[in-house]
Amino acid sequence: MRAIDLLFQRNMPRWIIFFIDMGICLFSLILAYLVRFNFSIPKVEIDAFPLVFGMVLGSRAISFYISKTYQGIVKYTSSKDAQRIFIVLTIGSLVFVGINCVFYYFINHTFPIPFSIIIIEYMATAFLMISLRVMFKALYLELTNPNKEKRSVIIFGAGESGIITKRTLDRDAGTKYKVLGFIDDDIKKQGKKLEGSTIYNIDKLDNLLLENDVSNLIISVQNLSPTKKQQIVDICLNHDTKVLNVPPVSNWINGELSFRQIKKVQIEELLEREPIKLDKENIQKQLSGKTILVSGAAGSIGSEIVRQVIRFGPKKIILLDQAESPLYDMEMELFDKYKQQSYEIVMGDIRNKERMENVFKTFQPEIVFHSAAYKHVPMMENNPSESISTNVLGTKNLADLSVIYKAEKFVMISTDKAVNPSNVMGASKRIAEIYAQSLSKNSTTKFITTRFGNVLGSSGSVIPRFRQQIENGGPVTITDPNITRFFMTIPEACQLVLEAGAMGTGGEIFIFDMGDSVKIVDLAKKMIKLSGLALDKDIRIEFTGLRPGEKLYEELLADKENTIPTHHKQILIAKVKEYDFATISTSIADLIDLFGKQNNQSIVKKMKELVPEFKSNNSIYEKLD
Repeated sequence: MRAIDLLFQRNMPRWIIFFIDMGICLFSLILAYLVRFNFSIPKVEIDAFPLVFGMVLGSRAISFYISKTYQGIVKYTSSKDAQRIFIVLTIGSLVFVGINCVFYYFINHTFPIPFSIIIIEYMATAFLMISLRVMFKALYLELTNPNKEKRSVIIFGAGESGIITKRTLDRDAGTKYKVLGFIDDDIKKQGKKLEGSTIYNIDKLDNLLLENDVSNLIISVQNLSPTKKQQIVDICLNHDTKVLNVPPVSNWINGELSFRQIKKVQIEELLEREPIKLDKENIQKQLSGKTILVSGAAGSIGSEIVRQVIRFGPKKIILLDQAESPLYDMEMELFDKYKQQSYEIVMGDIRNKERMENVFKTFQPEIVFHSAAYKHVPMMENNPSESISTNVLGTKNLADLSVIYKAEKFVMISTDKAVNPSNVMGASKRIAEIYAQSLSKNSTTKFITTRFGNVLGSSGSVIPRFRQQIENGGPVTITDPNITRFFMTIPEACQLVLEAGAMGTGGEIFIFDMGDSVKIVDLAKKMIKLSGLALDKDIRIEFTGLRPGEKLYEELLADKENTIPTHHKQILIAKVKEYDFATISTSIADLIDLFGKQNNQSIVKKMKELVPEFKSNNSIYEKLD
């Protein structure tokens, strides 16, 4: 064991590697002569040994010294080390050919080094130098990390990324993994071997996991469809096999993959859908060269709208928010990534009309994306006046100013909770929708509303909360075992907002195809398994009961509404009841005036008058229905 420590724990001195390489060259040269002359070297060739050996070994020594082939750490030998050795030896052998030509044409018309000797010596030296390094590396890996102690992994994807992943595992002895095989959909590859590992059809995955103790499956395919990824993960979780994911090539450090970059699959990846196809030409026409105001620009949706809008070359983006630290973070992000883009950071409260008027007067925005809002159902249920102040008054301020300062479009971000609202937050957003839609009839500004469900990873959403609870050891708390929700990724939602904003002509309420609803308890179970924990053993789920105003099921359309399709299959137009602006404006003004009285019952009662379909659920306001 002491010998192993001395041999492997320290890097072998460079001078030893140099002399070993020179010994290989000497051995190869002698072998070349023996093979060339059938182990009976003529006396004339023996007499030429001093000259030939001096030229060959001298040239090799000089080339090794210049190229530093002996400086590589042998136990970490890579394909690049082999490539460098191959190039150095090739150049050296070409030098020998050149020496032969010089002697033949300019000195004595003889070849001092037989060409057959050059070829044999070159092949033997290259083989021995590279193979000895590889053997030493293999010995080091086996002695320091025995194969029997390694855990089995399967790599999904037998393409270039899969090969790189396997080599990364092989290179990193600390990983303690061995590749059991590859999984690939390509029929031409199935049944063949790749770097010693068999390639299987995905149909064999279940049996492979059943018959072998596989600790991890690594997804190495760069553009795997969400459906396929979901299928793989479900099979693996049934066998308690962890699923890891190779990051995009663009994230590799200096173009090389490191094992530390291979991370666990996140639940957000499993809820993604196929990429959205946008009418980029139309969006470009709408946004390029325009001054664009984004309210709530430091929030989850607002910040992503900024990131996507900025790619279309607007004249200037105004980032408006009252949250100081998040807004500063957004400013730093833009400074790092978009130094050439013109943008303005504005702190302000949308409820303060004087402040908002100064913003509109100063910047004259042509397009407004309004995402600022209070959105947490229980918080607004307990604070109805704040819900009215921000979601209704704040929206009214921006909408009115958009008309006064002749903005071309006002795109409002709404929510599925505005449909048949069962809580104050949803009702306040529905009132904001009504005001914007009715205002559109009396102005040149086109008012467009976009309505969608929960977005993954947004502030206060269920997934970050579950993740934190799992990290803390649980329990994971869910309000009801039957509760379901629609989910959409933040980038996906914002892409559809841009698309709807570009196609809108004014007065529409666009709803987005949210896909299938997700049962929250199933979501929690999957997150626990993805974390490598066992349900009810390592962590448990606890049901706490529905919160005030909370629904079991969310809706995207009210009962009496219908929809009409658009050119984009994921965007529909909701046909909703239209309101007279003069009438609704007076009613909303009366509602806002109730803020000063701070009487929650009066505020919610007035909201129910404005939105007759607003029926409270699990709330103290049910008695007002």
